[in-house]
Amino acid sequence: MEILVIGGGIGGLAAALSLQAAGFDRVRVLESADTIEPLGVGINVLPHAVRELTELGLADELAAIGVPTAELAYFDRHGTQIWSEPRGRAAGYLWPQYSVHRGRLQMTMLDAVHHRLGDDAVTCGARVRSVGSDSEGATVTWGVAGAEQQLRADVVIAADGIHSTIRAQWHPDEGAPLWNGAVLWRGTSLAPPFLTGRSMIMAGHRDVKFVAYPIGAANDDLQLINWIAERRAPDEHFAREDWNRKVDTSVFAHHFQTWQFSWLDVPRLIDTASAVYEYPMVDRLPLDSWTAERVTLLGDAAHPTYPIGSNGSSQAILDARVLAHCLATLPIEEALARYAALRLPPTRALQQANRSMGPEIVMQMAYERAPDGFVSVDDVFGAGELEAVASEYKRVAGFHPAELNERASWSVG
Repeated sequence: MEILVIGGGIGGLAAALSLQAAGFDRVRVLESADTIEPLGVGINVLPHAVRELTELGLADELAAIGVPTAELAYFDRHGTQIWSEPRGRAAGYLWPQYSVHRGRLQMTMLDAVHHRLGDDAVTCGARVRSVGSDSEGATVTWGVAGAEQQLRADVVIAADGIHSTIRAQWHPDEGAPLWNGAVLWRGTSLAPPFLTGRSMIMAGHRDVKFVAYPIGAANDDLQLINWIAERRAPDEHFAREDWNRKVDTSVFAHHFQTWQFSWLDVPRLIDTASAVYEYPMVDRLPLDSWTAERVTLLGDAAHPTYPIGSNGSSQAILDARVLAHCLATLPIEEALARYAALRLPPTRALQQANRSMGPEIVMQMAYERAPDGFVSVDDVFGAGELEAVASEYKRVAGFHPAELNERASWSVG
């Protein structure tokens, strides 16, 4: 079977690796960038995705580049803890959770694709223009160095992100991604470790929030910290179409100038960043279908969601594993239908949950109930209320510990 994957990001590379592991060796990835470079900032790879990467034989490589997350903690605007929970193996999972630089993860996966499928398995500079499909296969039209080419395959997987060319071809009236009025400023800084040295923290509420977690080991009492500053509706004239641009910290730093907690100095993190990137918080409406004959969507092309709960890359990895298993065990048409049946409902539910702040809703609840702060969290939340929020989100996102540990593997054979 000939399979073409459009997009060489984490989702597309996960698809190539999953297909190879499932027995398909005629897999080719078309990437629009002229070269794949280790770009981006930090991401979290949750235990359900770590399980899939482990079963793909990347456990050692992931451990070498990632920081195993020890805890997730939520704080109010004043630095008072609302909720803390262990993560990874400490939470009862059979697999760890990792915080990692996105670019390093992508390059690790790219190296594995080259090793397992060959140096020519990934074609860069391949700007896909369209795809045509029928009951026998699909034809991708793409351009390299000004020359238009066509490739025929039995199956085409569009893992080409939130600005997917294939999704736009199918839904030409969809338009740009939907902005919710919030802007993220993301950067990395060398700073002293905080809390456990392997903690992921979120502080604030819906209108202003700060996230931080380490993505490198401590060295000479300093650690590489990934951070995200977020503010809702900073300027009604914000240029929403600038999806990824560098900005000066003066644009937003003053909103966090007093966020100096006993356990973290937020202004220092912002001031010492090597570079800061600005992103609008966007998603798209869920689709009713991801597949047209022999073509299907995967990852952000299928279900772009707000960056809540650290789920974007993890869900793309899950898509890849499920799709590869379906293609290896069913006829093509049945496989693509089964893939959508298994993955579309949970990702739709996740998109909806993230629009309501997901597990981060506890910060908004604390703000609404105690806007001036509190001494005891028991004065703000009822017994079991925080645990219920955390547990329900894990179920929606597919990484509740007991359910994940007991679920059958998506490996073939």
